[in-house]
Amino acid sequence: MFRAVIRYFSTKPKPKMKPIELKTPPEQTQTITRAIFDILKEHGPLTISETWERVQEVGLRGLTSKRHMKIVLRWMRERQKLRLICNHVGPHKQFLYTTWFTKPVVKQAKVDNGPSPPRFP
Repeated sequence: MFRAVIRYFSTKPKPKMKPIELKTPPEQTQTITRAIFDILKEHGPLTISETWERVQEVGLRGLTSKRHMKIVLRWMRERQKLRLICNHVGPHKQFLYTTWFTKPVVKQAKVDNGPSPPRFP
């Protein structure tokens, strides 16, 4: 028990994350966030890669990369403009971004374990 107490006090606590500060001008940030919000509102819950594909289709000039989009998505989550939902399918997890006001319609993929044997009465 003495070892557990020493081990507990010897570990450092997890550092607090500071709020994200975007480097883009406010006008450009507003354009980017409005476009991403509209995409998520129109197309429902999307993964990061699906959101990136939609942003490329729109041709938004303010985003420089997928990494920049992920930072903006995190910033929008901090400001509670978006929420992140988790879709469990068996042992796999899928994280989806959605707006607060849309009802999440998450498509559950069925796990197929093979054909079941026929039952006889």
